[in-house]
Amino acid sequence: MIIKSKDNWFKMLFVWHGSVLPRLLPRLAVLFLMSLAIVYFHGIIFSFKIPLNPAPLTLFGFVLALFLGFRNNASYDRFWEGRKLWGALLNDTRSLARQSLTLTDPKTDNIQIVEFISLLRTFPYALKHQLRNTSPDEDLKMRLTEKQLAIVSEARYKPIVLTKLMAEWIGKAKQENKIDSIQQARFDENLDALTTIVGGCERIASTPIPFSYRVLLHRTVYIYCFLLPFGLVDSLNWLTPFIVVFIAYTFVAFEAIADEIENPFGTEPNDLALNSMCHMIENTVCELAGITLKETTKSAAIIID
Repeated sequence: MIIKSKDNWFKMLFVWHGSVLPRLLPRLAVLFLMSLAIVYFHGIIFSFKIPLNPAPLTLFGFVLALFLGFRNNASYDRFWEGRKLWGALLNDTRSLARQSLTLTDPKTDNIQIVEFISLLRTFPYALKHQLRNTSPDEDLKMRLTEKQLAIVSEARYKPIVLTKLMAEWIGKAKQENKIDSIQQARFDENLDALTTIVGGCERIASTPIPFSYRVLLHRTVYIYCFLLPFGLVDSLNWLTPFIVVFIAYTFVAFEAIADEIENPFGTEPNDLALNSMCHMIENTVCELAGITLKETTKSAAIIID
C-alpha cells in the first residue's frame, strides 16, 4: 500500500506511482486513435459516422456514473472492513501479550512466556500468507520453535492451528495453577476474537463481487466510451479525441480502482499494507515481552527483561 504525505494541488496532477493511469494507457491510446480515425473520415466516408446526438450519451453517462459509484462503494466497503479486521488483530494480540505477562504467576518460566509470544507474533504472518495464497515457510521458520514448526507447517489453516497451540498453552498454565479460571476465560475471549478476525478475512477473500455484475458494468463502460466519439465529433471536431480520452479515463479509472481494492489483501499498490502491519504487530508484542527482534525464539538464551 502506498502512503504519501499530501502534495499540493499541482504536484497531484502529475503523480504516477500508485496511480492506475499506467495500466490504462494502452486502452486510452486505442480509444484516442479510434477517435482520430472517426474525426478524419467524418464527412468523407459516411459509414464511419454513426449519427448520434450527445443528449442520450449525456443521460446514459449520468446513469453509468451512478452505477460506478455503487460499484466503487461496494469495493471500498470490503477494503475498509479488511482494515478494521487487521486493526482489531493489533489490539487483540497486544491484549494477549499483556495477559500472558501480567496475569500468569510471576514465577512462570521465562522460556514458557517466550513460547507463547512466538506463537502470537507468528499469527499475523500466517494469516497474511493464507489470504495471499503464498508460502509462509520462511516466516514460520524464523519465529517458531522446531516443535511448533512441525505442528503448524503440516496444517492447511495455519492461523487456526496457532490459536489451538495458544489455547493449549493457556490450558497447561491453568493446570499448573499459574492462572485461575477467570483469567483463562479472559484469554479465551481474545482467542475467540482472533478466530473471528480470521473468519472475517476469509469471507472477504473467498467471496468476490458477483462475476456477472462485474462483466455487465465492464461491457457497459467500454461500449459507452467507444460510442462517445460518434456523438461528439459533429460539435467538437478535432477536439473530440482529447475530450473522449479525458471522459473515458474517468470512467475506466473508477472501474480499475474498484477492481484493485475489491480484494484488499493482495499485493497491488493500493491494497492493504499487510507486511507493515505484520511487522508492527510483531514489534509491539516483542516490546511488551522485552524481546529484541535480533534474537530468535529458537534460542534458549532469550530472557524477558
